[in-house]
Amino acid sequence: MSDITRSELDRRTLLRRAAAVGLAATPAVGMLSACVGGGEEETKEQATGTKSAENPLGIDPKAPLEIVIFDGGLGTKYATDVDTPLYTKKWPESKVTYSATQQIATTIKPRLNSGDSPDMINNSGSDLMDFGAIVKAGQAADLTDLFAAPSFDIAGKTVADTLVPGAIEQGTYDTDGGRKPFAVNYAFTVFGLYYNKKLFDKNSWTVPTTWADFVALCDKIKAAGITPFGYAGANASYYMVRAILTSAAKIGTEQVLKDLDNLKPGAWQAPAIKQAAEAWGQIGTKYINKSFLGLKHTEVQLQQNQDKVAFYPCGSWLENEQAASITPNFEYAVMPYPSVTASDQLPATAINAAAGEIYFASSKGKNPQGGKEYLRVMLSKEAALEFTKLTKSLTVVAGAADGLTISPGLTSGNDMLSKAGKDVFMGYLFDTWYKKLDEASREAANTLMFNGGDAQKFCDTMEKASQDTAKDSAIAKFTRA
Repeated sequence: MSDITRSELDRRTLLRRAAAVGLAATPAVGMLSACVGGGEEETKEQATGTKSAENPLGIDPKAPLEIVIFDGGLGTKYATDVDTPLYTKKWPESKVTYSATQQIATTIKPRLNSGDSPDMINNSGSDLMDFGAIVKAGQAADLTDLFAAPSFDIAGKTVADTLVPGAIEQGTYDTDGGRKPFAVNYAFTVFGLYYNKKLFDKNSWTVPTTWADFVALCDKIKAAGITPFGYAGANASYYMVRAILTSAAKIGTEQVLKDLDNLKPGAWQAPAIKQAAEAWGQIGTKYINKSFLGLKHTEVQLQQNQDKVAFYPCGSWLENEQAASITPNFEYAVMPYPSVTASDQLPATAINAAAGEIYFASSKGKNPQGGKEYLRVMLSKEAALEFTKLTKSLTVVAGAADGLTISPGLTSGNDMLSKAGKDVFMGYLFDTWYKKLDEASREAANTLMFNGGDAQKFCDTMEKASQDTAKDSAIAKFTRA
């Protein structure tokens, strides 16, 4: 466990990632996208208190606090059983109101726009909000004071001092008021192809590193009466988008993905994108169960737990999400996406891993400082350790899980991460910057995988969606270096 937060990844890759997320907003003519408005013109009275050594953020100790958590792969116990009790122990006169939902945008957008926002929000899932638009609309609170505040439970250090390098930068945006942090990207996620190690050991199947070996193994798996590869088209097609684009980055380096984020003309027509789409399209044509198009993620994941599906593209939250379905005959393991070509510019061991799960304090809430204090609690060593125990996922709190005995899936992810060394890349950001482009990519991935495997159609569809976004003056634009 400690290897993950103290390895070369932390000191090189996260710094490289931080530089990659040097966000620069470009002017957009007109109003922001209709998905997020500016809220009420008048600022409602908000709870505040007196700053002190015990109260560095100056919260009102008696003010109520409302939080909303995404109910997904990480569950919600970390909020109900750890973070909220820690908060109320510190501030016993404050009543914390909690709710969970899988429909974040549907639930929260109307409240943001009406000026009746919760104080702290976990923006995640397939229905996540366009966070770039939230920032540009002034609906996310500046977290500068949070990161400068003393750590909740590590003496002599600020919150910023306790985090892995790059953690703050990943939630930092350039705005009209200057470059500021607006989000805590809390969970550290490793992405790859997940499989049942016990099934593979039983059948003497070797984890493939080349595409030829991957296809050959899929043939063996299919012959054994098992669906070689699958994902849920109904609500988890973004898992497939990440698989395609991870392969593209391994073919042509992460610059391929930066060009996508920057809406560069022709970026989706790049050879690396087309090669990746062709390779995965063939997998969809030959090895996927077409009924998966109409299934949800947990339905396909359950089939994997029953050894009806061999490979599943996902992130390291998967093991926790399926905890109730794991039998003694199932042991999660993860492998990097295989090299598509013999000339891939990144090695077979290269992987996509990054901090994710956006948490932010609403500037329009009744108690934004309380929302920041709740985040300070989450970024304590105690809360981070308990989060990892409950979710089998790491956090951005450096060393919080040192000495912890971890689960098979997370152990496998740790090993994969160590073997990747410096060849770990953050991935892409357009999915959180541009909601319509993200939606287009999900639909295009489903079409590629379930309806014929036409790579050129995938590229053409996404190129048009990208340039439509670039030309839309109502959409706030961001760039990365």
